[in-house]
Amino acid sequence: MRTQKRSAFSTYDLLAILLIVIFLLAFLILAVQKVREAATRISSMNNLKQMVLAMHSYNDANGLLPPGVDDNNFSAASKLLPYIEQFQVYNGIDFKKGFDDKANAKAKATVIKTFLSPRDPIQSVRDDSGATNYLFNDFLFFRNSKSKIPQSFPDGLSNTIAIGETLKGDGKAKAEDVKRQYVLLGSAALRGVKPDSGKSYWKEGVKNIAGDRCASWMDGRFLQGTFNGKLKPNDERPDVSCGGEGGVSTLRSLDDNILLGLGDGSVRLENAKTLTFTTWSNALDPADGQVLGPDW
Repeated sequence: MRTQKRSAFSTYDLLAILLIVIFLLAFLILAVQKVREAATRISSMNNLKQMVLAMHSYNDANGLLPPGVDDNNFSAASKLLPYIEQFQVYNGIDFKKGFDDKANAKAKATVIKTFLSPRDPIQSVRDDSGATNYLFNDFLFFRNSKSKIPQSFPDGLSNTIAIGETLKGDGKAKAEDVKRQYVLLGSAALRGVKPDSGKSYWKEGVKNIAGDRCASWMDGRFLQGTFNGKLKPNDERPDVSCGGEGGVSTLRSLDDNILLGLGDGSVRLENAKTLTFTTWSNALDPADGQVLGPDW
């Protein structure tokens, strides 16, 4: 009786199958990563939308927008707490004392999910503070500002950036990444600060370097609760804060996408590489009378 030989995979066949499996796994991993990125982006966009709508609710109730920072250095975000269903945290704040007073320690340490972007892997800067990933445009939100809707938006709510997503600091006091650290100078330097002012300090690497940007959602000072966009998004030059009273700054992201909450409650995703500085500046200024460019 003749025995029929069973066919077997050759080495070439096995290698081909292995390559197909590797390719399919790589494709699957890439697809899952893109789905996750889309999900985190949508989540952050929802946070921005909630904050801008809260801004409108505050304006309706008080006849004006919250100040970007008040005399006790409380942020606009802290004043919006009741409008994002954070009544308990809001009621635990003594606004008559400094934001960093012991009386406000418990509230300051509270993590507010709406203020955190899932696109940023760093979720906390300091153990004693709930951080934020969203900064208010200081054309509208500055010290003791009294901006109003719609009076303070002559260029139109839909043409003006109100809030932007940014990366937090990593707590390091050494110049390693302009997306995480910034140059911290005294308030006296504010008068002469320019877009290039931080370059020499950054080159030195350890002098006047801070990594606490966005450390506390309760802190309304410059680069903690507000920004001015005098640098292009993801600019290679470092941000500069002059004692928290002002300076030069921008929004930072891990990729090229910058998320922006506009005055009308809509949220935009802009490409930091293709967005011109002119359009960026015009979108931040609510009253320059300029038409936004085709890159918007």
